[in-house]
Amino acid sequence: MRVQKIYLETTVFNFCFADDAPDKKLDTLRLFEEIAQGKYEPYTSAVVIREIEQDATSKRDKMLDLVEHFNIAVLPADEETRRLAAIYVAEKIIPEKYAADALHIASTTINDLDFIVSYNFQHIVKMKTITMTESVNLRERYRRIGIYSPTEVIEHDE
Repeated sequence: MRVQKIYLETTVFNFCFADDAPDKKLDTLRLFEEIAQGKYEPYTSAVVIREIEQDATSKRDKMLDLVEHFNIAVLPADEETRRLAAIYVAEKIIPEKYAADALHIASTTINDLDFIVSYNFQHIVKMKTITMTESVNLRERYRRIGIYSPTEVIEHDE
């Protein structure tokens, strides 16, 4: 079976250390365990790294360490990624103020990854974004990508 390629958005790194959200923290840690077991091939982007580097909390270095520890490939935001993200913004899928969220989705699409994992329910993991990005992707001749939270991706104990 082919290993699925996943894009880890900024919130995923953050929730590894979210003591105030124990269920999300547990699910996120399970996702990283599954990555370590080889279930997923992990990717992130230079946009995520920039967002993490701007974090002024004590979690900043720990989040950056996750990228190295789990050998997460960092994708550049190339011209084609920026072009597709601009379409998501122009079509009001993602508000212009949150254009970085459009870059996360576009990076997943352009790099032919299977899905993006995020806890950003405001702009990324929501029905409007899922259906409208799928429509744009098909029109622009890209395949559909999945958009999920870590809770939806991990294996749950029966």
